[in-house]
Amino acid sequence: MGERLTIDRIRCDGYGMCAEMFPEGIELDDWGYPILRPGVIPDRLVPFARQAVDVCPVLALRLAASPSAARSAAPARFRKAEPVRSPARGSPTTGSPARG
Repeated sequence: MGERLTIDRIRCDGYGMCAEMFPEGIELDDWGYPILRPGVIPDRLVPFARQAVDVCPVLALRLAASPSAARSAAPARFRKAEPVRSPARGSPTTGSPARG
């Protein structure tokens, strides 16, 4: 899946219910505000992360696609073109004909 948690720190009021629902991915600081563990959430833990998002009374938590998953899911026309080596010259090109 490639999902990760994000938090709107301005919206968060520090209720701490998210950490009760998803202790594998959320710890609380001394004042009760969440500290999110970095990285992609393992597939087996995504349902618990969703519960943490759902239980937030101020809607400060979100599940978002990780940047690498979002990149691979993008249509080909939006991906950055890989340079192609020209066999005659050995220099990288994008496949467009040379002008000259």
